[in-house]
Amino acid sequence: MTGRDRPPAPAAALARLGLVVAALCLLVGCAGPATRVPQAVAQAPPTPTATPTPPIPARPAAGTRPVTGAPRRASPSQPPGAPSSVRPAPPPGLVVVLDPGHNGGNADHPEIINKPVDAGLGQRKACNTVGAETVDGYPEHAFNFDVALRVERLLTGHGVTVLLTRPDDTGVGPCVDVRAEFGNSREADAVISIHADGAPPSGTGFHVIEAAGAPGGAAVAAATQHLALRVRAAMLAESGFGYATYVAGGGGLDHRSDLGGLNLATRPSIMVECGNMRNPADAARMTSPAGRQRVATALADGILAALSPG
Repeated sequence: MTGRDRPPAPAAALARLGLVVAALCLLVGCAGPATRVPQAVAQAPPTPTATPTPPIPARPAAGTRPVTGAPRRASPSQPPGAPSSVRPAPPPGLVVVLDPGHNGGNADHPEIINKPVDAGLGQRKACNTVGAETVDGYPEHAFNFDVALRVERLLTGHGVTVLLTRPDDTGVGPCVDVRAEFGNSREADAVISIHADGAPPSGTGFHVIEAAGAPGGAAVAAATQHLALRVRAAMLAESGFGYATYVAGGGGLDHRSDLGGLNLATRPSIMVECGNMRNPADAARMTSPAGRQRVATALADGILAALSPG
């Protein structure tokens, strides 16, 4: 048979089948007829979309930096746990008197510097002297004054008031009793008499001198010893000079009863013989500006160590 000759489906049966399908769709839902996507459209890449920018973290407010728990990195010059090299600031109002020994005009005025004056402990001695010099003629008075000016600059940089017993290196004197009274009348916290020795050429090194007695009383004597020890330590560590090899004891300290500037002092006072001008090695350091700066730095650091807290 051909298709034209096939008998049609009964209409009633088809109608009932349609009603059943419709009822099922109402109960469970039916998807619409699937739509075939053309091949060219299905394979096309999706349209790119902008990537959202991540939010920028808010900057911590001042003083609220998070604590990470990690220790701060030490600077290369200061390992962890090392003490600070910065010295505590000295208390305000300090007065230091620097007494550069001798003077540039002393040699031309023997009638002045040879005059006897009170030197304490019942002694009378010459007003002043000419001082030592190196083999090549570099005079002690010039060394003393140059170092004093360098120390002055260093101390004033720390707020210390510094007074010198002589204003230049061309005058005469002053006498030892006047130098002592200068520090006493200014109520100096420390008096440092700066000298260079003229010992035998075989001797080398520095030493710090204190009065053998206690002209200012026990408290001043204790302060003087404290000053002497701090200056001695700084000189040994920084000046380039060792302890004097020609002084009894060999520890860089001496006590004398024949120095008017110390015998008459009622303030903490020391004398520092910074080296031996007759020794070639010591003289080479003293005639060098760099060598004098090292001595000055050591003296200033020793003074500050003695007068600063801690």
